[in-house]
Amino acid sequence: MKIIDVDVIWLRVPELFDECEWGEDAVIIKITTDIGIVGYGETDSSPLVVKSIIETPSSHSTCRGLKEILIGKNPLEISKLWDKMFTESEYMGRRGAGIHAISAIDIALWDIAGQYYQVPVHMLLGGKYRDKINAYGTFIPSDNVDDSCKKALSLVEQGFKSIKLGGNGFGIDASKDYDTLKCIREAVGQHIDIAIDLVGLWHNFSYAQSRYKMLEEFNINWIEEPVPSDRLKCYRRLSDSLPVKITGGEALTSYAEFKQFIEDANPAIVQPDITRCGGITEIKKINFLAEENGINLVPHGFSTGILLHATIHFLASTRFGNLIEYSQSDSPIYNELVKNKVPVINGQVEVPDIPGLGLILNEDFIKEYRVTNPN
Repeated sequence: MKIIDVDVIWLRVPELFDECEWGEDAVIIKITTDIGIVGYGETDSSPLVVKSIIETPSSHSTCRGLKEILIGKNPLEISKLWDKMFTESEYMGRRGAGIHAISAIDIALWDIAGQYYQVPVHMLLGGKYRDKINAYGTFIPSDNVDDSCKKALSLVEQGFKSIKLGGNGFGIDASKDYDTLKCIREAVGQHIDIAIDLVGLWHNFSYAQSRYKMLEEFNINWIEEPVPSDRLKCYRRLSDSLPVKITGGEALTSYAEFKQFIEDANPAIVQPDITRCGGITEIKKINFLAEENGINLVPHGFSTGILLHATIHFLASTRFGNLIEYSQSDSPIYNELVKNKVPVINGQVEVPDIPGLGLILNEDFIKEYRVTNPN
């Protein structure tokens, strides 16, 4: 079996230069083989940058486009191809967008392998530890506090036992943050876990410490990315001094970055995103690193159903992977791209046993929202 095509599919809901929010664009990778098996992956990154990294013609032996590296190769040699892409695209960066592009391709290769061997990806990863995974619902709070409370309550009514909010400026206005969490806690009760995502908006240690004290009464389950993930000493001080779990890592790429983050920042939970950290191949290594250091791993996931399916297969194959992020995005890309997106039932997702990632994509949707002429 050989790879004959690597198609980069850029999806976008708003017009090209109109304002775009989380979930309103995506970049999908479609890898086609000479025996007709097709695999899909994605990365939550800048679509045009990823497209360039994959499609660029080579400059020299360590500055090659990923498509050029892959054409004619056996897609089942996943680890070998990961190393080859990493080495031969070195001049385009061993972190950041270069790894984002490799992540998308890696996910598609695992999808192909599962279909070829007629087993779900979690079986290729060693088998599943569980048939269902607990899910927590993530939503972007509204400008209106009451609307945010209604959204949180609707998640509880769907069966979620754990929720998280972040984005849309949450973390900037201390008074509004307090009012939002007070309303939500009163609405959902004390038995529901509430986590908050600050997207790095708490500037430094003393500021973060004071802001947490304002919210401490709401019994927060974890604080995600209180400061940017490269402020390792600040992370460690917060982890060591606050009586709440400090988490982060969604923007990190590669085992090397996570090793430094885990060792120097000492988070309670690490949150790699499969579509950014290096794909399924790399997150396996990161998970081993987390286990070795006694740190929980809860993957980040706020993109399309492709990411959701890939994360489910990965978590099912790990000993301690019993919590998955479940986006509440209202973007049509999230809700319509994957026809058979795994639903949440009573606060859990069921692990699919379909070969590969088990994806059925909406081809009409892709045709409608594909960006065909970005110039």
